[in-house]
Amino acid sequence: MTTILYLAHLNPLTNAHIEIINQLKKEAKIVKVMPVIFKLGQKEVTSKSFPFNFEIRKKMIESVFGDSVLITEDYTFDAPFKKYLPPLLSLKSWKLRKKILTGVKGDYYSYTGDKAEGYMLK
Repeated sequence: MTTILYLAHLNPLTNAHIEIINQLKKEAKIVKVMPVIFKLGQKEVTSKSFPFNFEIRKKMIESVFGDSVLITEDYTFDAPFKKYLPPLLSLKSWKLRKKILTGVKGDYYSYTGDKAEGYMLK
């Protein structure tokens, strides 16, 4: 069974995100949606341009899709964020890849707007 990994900010969930997720659901039985999380210690980092924490974004997604998609915290960056650069060479990036693939069995592909993330998840 194929799993689709959807990595995105989803801050907030928009109509475009909803269209993308609906399309992904047509292509695979399992769609794993991963809103990006930035953490400083145990605290999630938010800002004016990134106002909603993971729990609020998860509720947004659930209000539209219910339990028809899997929503996880596996796409989490821990400070200092520069340790993830350069993406294909950084040990932290490879650890993040392993976390993103947690629970994925069989074939998978990723839907992400970031080329480096796409290469990492091949």
